Amino acid sequence: MNKYLRLSLPVLSGLLLAAAWPAGGFPVLLFFGLAPLLLLEDHLLQNRLKHSTFHVFFRVFPAFVIWNALTTWWIYNSTLFGAVMATLVNAVCMSLVFWLFHFIRRNLKNPDQGYLGFIFIWLSYEHLHHHWDLNWPWMSLGNGFAAWPSWMQWYEYTGMYGGTLWILVANVLVFKLVKRSLNGLSLKAAIRPLMVLAALIVVPAVASTIMYYTYTEKHAPVDVVVVQPNIDPYEEQYELPASQVIENASKLAETKADSLTDFIVFPESMVQPNWSSGQMIWENDLNNQPTINMFRAGLLTKFPRVGLVVGYSTYRSYSEGDVIPTTARQFRGGEGYYDAYNTAFLIRNLPDLQRTHKSKLTPGVELMPFPWLLKPLGDFAIDLGGTTGQLGFDVERTPYTINDTLKIGPVICYESAYGEFVAGFVRNGANMIFIITNDGWWGNTAGHRQHMLFAPIRAIETRRSIARSANTGTSCFVNQRGDVFQPTKYWEPAAIRQILNANDKVTFYVKYGDYIARGSVLGMILFLLIAVSRRLQGRRAR
Repeated sequence: MNKYLRLSLPVLSGLLLAAAWPAGGFPVLLFFGLAPLLLLEDHLLQNRLKHSTFHVFFRVFPAFVIWNALTTWWIYNSTLFGAVMATLVNAVCMSLVFWLFHFIRRNLKNPDQGYLGFIFIWLSYEHLHHHWDLNWPWMSLGNGFAAWPSWMQWYEYTGMYGGTLWILVANVLVFKLVKRSLNGLSLKAAIRPLMVLAALIVVPAVASTIMYYTYTEKHAPVDVVVVQPNIDPYEEQYELPASQVIENASKLAETKADSLTDFIVFPESMVQPNWSSGQMIWENDLNNQPTINMFRAGLLTKFPRVGLVVGYSTYRSYSEGDVIPTTARQFRGGEGYYDAYNTAFLIRNLPDLQRTHKSKLTPGVELMPFPWLLKPLGDFAIDLGGTTGQLGFDVERTPYTINDTLKIGPVICYESAYGEFVAGFVRNGANMIFIITNDGWWGNTAGHRQHMLFAPIRAIETRRSIARSANTGTSCFVNQRGDVFQPTKYWEPAAIRQILNANDKVTFYVKYGDYIARGSVLGMILFLLIAVSRRLQGRRAR
């Protein structure tokens, strides 16, 4: 392999993966996107005496920089630092996958067995990236089919990781076929592996398409209005009085709602505290909160049976003797502590309010990664909407209870990227899912479109209908097989209405969660133990 080919393979891989990515990509390219890197790794293995184990990291790193930069460059619209860090951290993590894979192959008696280890390591990496403090599930391979719901129907059994597994196995087979071709494989001898590769790609796609066209929703209608108020997050969100925001959004809702409407869904962080007057939204005394009373005196008077789902930025102060959580902040005067939350309320013509706090927090915005190390920097979190800095969060996934047969899973913004997290609401009884978000920070780019496309994946995994309200971006409805209805235009105020079906059946994925990823972690550990053991044995033999 000459120098120019070694340099071009990572570029080719990065471009293939970027060209496959939603929105607007051609996801079939995912089946080939990693194969150039597998060829490069194999070349380094065959020439192991000339290259150190860690050399593969630097060889594949450009591919992942290209992929991440071309697909998530839009983060730049809100923060240059965030865009650079997201690209670099992800590229480092993905490159480490290849380093571990290469390390395993170097130390196995049969290096070809290492390709199973590669699959385990990549799935383990994606699982880690869903759960550590620098969580960023955006680039998980299984998300690549988000715009093709007819190819994802079996996600109700496997979750998104089933798609990742599908892509990884295909790439290994493509690599092996290309390698054998380079070594003189005849056309006749290539027919069988080509048929195996074609079957691997086509059979799941055809099976999923059959599932797509034969899936029938149970008739359990719920009438939902979604509002997109289109508040400028940079100029208006923190300047407009809450009363004006509520009035404007309510007028939009009234253009679609009537006496038959069951729910009106407003976006994340729509109601903000008034910083200039010091009127904060304290959860300690919500019954006397003026903005909640505005909804009760307005929309709930006109439509008494409706339930309002509204995004707020709220706070809770702690009294002497209360247990102070680690997320709490100290008042500037130094006396007492309080928590800040990204909150969703269900407001009805009942004395009680149901609420949920965002739990999957955005690193660098709502979550200070590794607080034991970086807590002193918590006040410098990037401002991307709602309450910023280290936020408080809920531990349990508690749906809103409407009656004995209907519960709603409230999902706030970034949480929609996490399959097992959303499934937690369904395991606790949710029959439908409402997603509220604020996607105005990234401009009219692929960012808000990519974010919306997590909703079809979650709908298929859980077989739950979804109503999605974005401050701006794409508000829409999604049925249980992942079809998107009435997507709104970016930067336009809108209200849309749809009848959605509730569902009480629990899918295999909801019941067992990310079992593919957890099993892969065990597989990765086993391969690493074998590789380390053989390496130590080799040193002793010398």
